[in-house]
Amino acid sequence: MPSVMGLLEERERAARQRVEALQAELREAEAVWERFVIARKTVGEVLAESPGGKEVARAVVDGERPAPVAADGLAVPVLAGNQQPVPQTENSHLDVRR
Repeated sequence: MPSVMGLLEERERAARQRVEALQAELREAEAVWERFVIARKTVGEVLAESPGGKEVARAVVDGERPAPVAADGLAVPVLAGNQQPVPQTENSHLDVRR
């Protein structure tokens, strides 16, 4: 029969291994997060260099996500969901409010 101290040491060892694994996972997640922060800042700097880009760049760096507004010649997938055109159907000429 194992001793109480032996059981406690085994549990302590398992807990320490779990903490070490979580710390390694945290370091990896922080590195990924830092890359995104750097990428966002870089995009802000690049946009700031374009004509009229100061306002958009400031929003990007501050963490806001400006959405493009519908305009002629703008590809539909670029638009936010609520700005994409409603697809026409065969019965689109019918008024459903009757």
